[in-house]
Amino acid sequence: MSENRPVGEVLLAEPRGFCAGVDRAIEIVERALQIFGRPIYVRHEIVHNTYVVNDLKAKGAIFIEELDDVPEGATLIFSAHGVSKALREEAARRGFRVFDATCPLVSKVHMEVHKLSREGYEFIMIGHKGHPEVEGTMGQLKGGIYLVETVEDVARVQPRSDKVAVVTQTTLSVDDAAAILAAVKQRFPQVREPKKQDICYATQNRQDAVKLMARAVDVVVVVGSATSSNSNRLREVAERLGTPAYMVDSADDLEPEWFDGKPRVGVTAGASAPDILVQQVIERLRELGANSVRKLDGVQEHVRFPLPRGLGGAGRV
Repeated sequence: MSENRPVGEVLLAEPRGFCAGVDRAIEIVERALQIFGRPIYVRHEIVHNTYVVNDLKAKGAIFIEELDDVPEGATLIFSAHGVSKALREEAARRGFRVFDATCPLVSKVHMEVHKLSREGYEFIMIGHKGHPEVEGTMGQLKGGIYLVETVEDVARVQPRSDKVAVVTQTTLSVDDAAAILAAVKQRFPQVREPKKQDICYATQNRQDAVKLMARAVDVVVVVGSATSSNSNRLREVAERLGTPAYMVDSADDLEPEWFDGKPRVGVTAGASAPDILVQQVIERLRELGANSVRKLDGVQEHVRFPLPRGLGGAGRV
């Protein structure tokens, strides 16, 4: 890194980091550990963040993908991404004590699918193949739900009737989803849309904050794990505006050469990234010369979701 061009100013996006759904999911695991003792089994990573998952492992959580790995009589938690109807039924059949940490905004999508399927609708789902949220939503039905990842995919969908509804993965790029939705509406003019868009408020707010910040900085650092869909989208949003952007799991991932000749650094964090990681990134940037840290103005989030019955208390959610 050039000695005469160190990091000078750090701008923090607002909002950034944990959303209400992530906060609730983590609290569910922590409460279950306190009440029922270790181990607690969690189907899939509770949220897509390495630090959070490792912290909960240390406290006694065991993360599994298959219910065959859960012993009889155990306590099982579904991750924030949601699960298929078949997996939910299997867990009930096997008698596990189940707590559902599915984000309520994902549950809203599931309920929409159930409601409209009873009315005879088929579905187009805009999302990323293989993502657990997509698998969970598509798994609400045994058929009649078609995944599209690109505008080009829309032309390949062959529904059996003209009663078509559209749903969306909650953590997509707002701009990408809008382009695909426009293609869906062009091909299926009578398509039924949700009353309120499926992309969650936190995803929208964080992307809007990055759009504002990216224009004011030389480089963007996104704190988030590679498996985090919403964190990846934040990096892409910055890059589309022409600002170099990097995603890091921790401060150790920062490379000094990223900031060579780029004295103004923007920092944000995905909805599953805890603030301690942001603070560690800021500290590392100070070591690289940052002499000013300034939080940008942005939307203040006050959304809170209740805990499931059986976990008691108000908690931090």
